[in-house]
Amino acid sequence: MNPILALIIANVIWGAASPVFKFALTNIPPFTLAFIRFFFAGLIFLPLMVKNWQKLSVEQFIKILLIGFFGISINVSFFFLGVVKTESINVPVIASSGPIFIYFLSIFLLKEKPKLKVLTGMLTALIGVLVIIFSPVFLEGKKFIIGAIEGNLFILIATFGSVFQTIIGRDILRKINAFQVAAITFLFSSLTFLPFIPKELVSWNISNLNFAGWTGIIFGVFFSSALAYFSFYYGVSKLKAQDVGIFTYIDPLAAIIVAAPLLHEYPNLFYIIGGILVFGGIYLAEGRIHWHPFHRLRRI
Repeated sequence: MNPILALIIANVIWGAASPVFKFALTNIPPFTLAFIRFFFAGLIFLPLMVKNWQKLSVEQFIKILLIGFFGISINVSFFFLGVVKTESINVPVIASSGPIFIYFLSIFLLKEKPKLKVLTGMLTALIGVLVIIFSPVFLEGKKFIIGAIEGNLFILIATFGSVFQTIIGRDILRKINAFQVAAITFLFSSLTFLPFIPKELVSWNISNLNFAGWTGIIFGVFFSSALAYFSFYYGVSKLKAQDVGIFTYIDPLAAIIVAAPLLHEYPNLFYIIGGILVFGGIYLAEGRIHWHPFHRLRRI
């Protein structure tokens, strides 16, 4: 598979994920959905892992577990907790600040070459993120302001989980096949959700599942977990950490396209201003927002 195409697929799916999962979470509790999503996706990859097994050192195994912890346990937990409290279209824009943090961390941890105007770009993007996070304060008639801000902050924490996943995963994914990484991270991370499920089962059981819940399970297991994470792991294994962040530009458009008919969510003024600042900050920091993944795909 082409690594550019793989990351495009992953980010289109993840862009659509926020409205789809917000819809699903109206019927199924977050940690129960997270467990089902990754446990069964892990089972899909288990025979592929066995077939393509590579011997792992202790250090490699620990790094793979850390990829799962940050990229799934932390990211998905705070994503699910946040998306039910905020507008789903906010999620990909906040997450799009990830390239700034990836850029910063890749300089210090991966020794990648720094670029000019990074600080200005980081600050500009941060202002854009803050505009979206605190927009409920300024929106007239907005109810549950504290909850909405809390939801946006949870999404920011989820973004940091994704950032650390990318930084930790780049080197290990160049050496270990994506099937093995996917199976280990999915099964390990699914276990981290188990301690939170008994409390949810007090007021919910499988008989309560309706169309929304089944939509979340099917989309979660086969698309946003199995297909998207495998595509992401594969893409990261072939590209620089700084390049991976470029593909998050796709997410907001995918979210809006799905959220409008499904949840009747539409961009407001603060969303537009925040989005411009976030992507403007990325442009100032990286100087290459014009280097769209589709453009590079055509070149390849």
